[in-house]
Amino acid sequence: MVRILNFICVALAGFSCLTLYHVSERTRIAREELTVVNHQIVAERNLTNVLEAEWARVAEPSRIQQLAQQQLGLDDRSSAQLASLELLPRRGEAAAPLATTPLRNASDVVPVKPRNPNIHSVSARTGT
Repeated sequence: MVRILNFICVALAGFSCLTLYHVSERTRIAREELTVVNHQIVAERNLTNVLEAEWARVAEPSRIQQLAQQQLGLDDRSSAQLASLELLPRRGEAAAPLATTPLRNASDVVPVKPRNPNIHSVSARTGT
């Protein structure tokens, strides 16, 4: 009886050692995977910071204005402002208050620069 009890105790001790080794090995593997994931997170954050800085440079209003002037020929021009709502024509009124002012015939001509010669304009009427 004592031998059987000793055998069971030795078997339980061996099983406990194997279980403990298995758990510690899984913990070591999980720790290595966590380290790899943490390095990936840091790399992605650094990449995000670089992209945010690049976007801030690209979307800067002064740069967009400069590109609009270079590529589209757009300039900063002052616009006409109405001093009061009484200057706006009323519905159904034939002789509007603006009929005799220079604002009535005000228009702005935007110079058209030739764009890319590979792009052809298409007429909406003829379908060509």
